[in-house]
Amino acid sequence: MAYLKTTIVQTSIDWHSAKSNCQRIESLLSEQKLETDLIVLPEMFNSGYSMQPQKIAESMNGDTIKWMKKTAKRYSAAICGSLVISEDNQYFNRLVWITPNGEENGYDKRHLFSLAGEPSFYSAGTNQGIWDYKGWKICTRICYDLRFPVWCRNTQDYDLIIFVANWPQPRNKAWQTLLKARAMENMSYCIGVNRIGKDPNGLNYLGYSAVHDALGERMTPKMIEKETMATIELDREKLNSLRNQLGFLKDRDRFEIY
Repeated sequence: MAYLKTTIVQTSIDWHSAKSNCQRIESLLSEQKLETDLIVLPEMFNSGYSMQPQKIAESMNGDTIKWMKKTAKRYSAAICGSLVISEDNQYFNRLVWITPNGEENGYDKRHLFSLAGEPSFYSAGTNQGIWDYKGWKICTRICYDLRFPVWCRNTQDYDLIIFVANWPQPRNKAWQTLLKARAMENMSYCIGVNRIGKDPNGLNYLGYSAVHDALGERMTPKMIEKETMATIELDREKLNSLRNQLGFLKDRDRFEIY
């Protein structure tokens, strides 16, 4: 496919309430006649960013995964977002990717946020989180991963990198700046989906979800402090033309991560 219609969903999140959060998102999606290829939800979209995994963890056969499969089928679109998964006596902050035919993939957050104590409760992932979908190569990352450019480096010629997040207001400037940087340095479309509202820890979230092109230009209207969605059509021919014209990826460094 030369084009990929992508819908980003910026929402408030009810604390530790998977059912109400899924219903909230379902309501947002159904407000308009949605035609899209991909739906992107925030980090821990069904619970909020919590250091109590024992209270909110689900299995890959849990209710939230079932809801995601139902939603993907309903809209004939892939859907992704992160939630807490319990597996092999460990907890993972996992971005789950589900296609309309029910195919599952998962990316476990590589960089755990030590400032919030995340490494004490969750296990870090080791997989690449890069998948092919409708002829597009898509890289997925979670929140704090955004601060680590080597881990995000486009050594596999992906077309799109996605960051799902619960990124709070005090560090909002970094969120906006780094999304642009990841787009420009990787010559890739870059999507960042953040939540809004306040959580019980007193953290406030402004959103500022966005889609950027390979030059770092924002393709979405400003999404600030409101529950909203935006659907953007990504153009791979335009992306490839820009890459061929500028050739920046040909000069990229190769890094080893151990």
